[in-house]
Amino acid sequence: MPGTGWHATVADGRVRRLLRRGSVRLRTTVVATLVVAVAMVVGAVVLVGLLRASLEDGVEDAVDQRLESTVEALDGGQSPSEVVGDDDDRFVQVTAADGHVLASSTDDDEEAPRVDADVEGTTTVESPEGERFLVSSDDATVDGDDVTVVVGESTEDVDESASTATRLLLIGVPVLVVFVGVATWFVVGRAFAPVDRITREVDEISGADLHRRVSAPPSGDEIGRLARTMNRMLERLDAAARRQREFVSDASHELRSPTASLRQHAEIALAYPDRADAASLADTVQAESIRLQRIIDGLLLLARIDERSQAVQSQPVDVDDLVLVEARRLRTTTELDVDTSAVAAARVRGDEGMLAHIVRNLADNAARHASSRVALAVGEDRGDVLLTVDDDGAGIPADQRERVFDRFVRLDEARARDDGGSGLGLAIVRELARLHGGTVQISESQLGGACFEVRVAS
Repeated sequence: MPGTGWHATVADGRVRRLLRRGSVRLRTTVVATLVVAVAMVVGAVVLVGLLRASLEDGVEDAVDQRLESTVEALDGGQSPSEVVGDDDDRFVQVTAADGHVLASSTDDDEEAPRVDADVEGTTTVESPEGERFLVSSDDATVDGDDVTVVVGESTEDVDESASTATRLLLIGVPVLVVFVGVATWFVVGRAFAPVDRITREVDEISGADLHRRVSAPPSGDEIGRLARTMNRMLERLDAAARRQREFVSDASHELRSPTASLRQHAEIALAYPDRADAASLADTVQAESIRLQRIIDGLLLLARIDERSQAVQSQPVDVDDLVLVEARRLRTTTELDVDTSAVAAARVRGDEGMLAHIVRNLADNAARHASSRVALAVGEDRGDVLLTVDDDGAGIPADQRERVFDRFVRLDEARARDDGGSGLGLAIVRELARLHGGTVQISESQLGGACFEVRVAS
């Protein structure tokens, strides 16, 4: 059969499970009550002990004073019977050298405490009736003979005072502990009422109404900060959901355009097979397929970046080599004047494929908007590698320079469609630069168009 220890362990485990399942209000109340109860019990024990010790010190001082005055009286010539007195709360005994009691304040042996004549210092003795006395002794002289004086003081008042204090504490401590528990329950409940309200409000917010906010108390305490933090989180979720909806809408629109073009040409070829130009159809299919591939690749890359799953391979990369490769491509595929006179040797640590993607997107963007000239430059600037791409096109208004980095944003919609732009290139440039700890800025070019500057730590 399990013993008492097993039952105690089971009970302790049940209490712990109850506290774990209970609310913060319950746990706080229980813990606060237990702490106060333990502190009060310890304090009560210490208080009674200190009270008793203080009262006993007072009795001991009274014994010493009475002993000193009795010895002086005997040495002054008074008889033992004159100095012993008859106070029930005090005990005085004068004993001869042979142990014969010359005088005692208590003639009744049944009431007198049993005290040895050679008692040393202050000690505690009991009378036959169980009454405690603090006694002390000293030597004196009576008629030329040495005697021993023993003086005692009853501790009945000490015991009664300690007993009274104990009874009061036995009543007061539980009452105070209960009061603390009840007060803690109501105070914590009142303090956590805003948390319960915030919890209900947040629980009612669904994905369709992320615009809602919880009511934040005006206080600057932890609950006020929690409500404001919750509102900031809801703002971020609302903004992210809004961007996601816009992104899905824009992506659907962008993907619909090339697929509609492919379908249109396919339907014409099927409806009029004798008039269909195979070469023209193949060119259209190829161009729209390339456009589709660019959009899909851009979407996948941005999705990996958003999910933080795009790994960056850190290795030494010569940025000037990447720029010169893109310059040769532009000279081959376009009729633009491509200036690389400001390209200097520059090396960074990063992902070569991502850095090449940055250079290509900026070069393609400049080529689409340039009238006749594009300038590529690379160099060291204050410990960083600075890549600049200029064109002599129409430029970008100052109030639109941040907006062009948003996904699927194109300031010249018609021209961007005709030139194959997807509206993702500059967004990809900013994200890839950010992955390398770099920045992208737009300013007015000396050629008259836009100047893109990418700064990456070398």
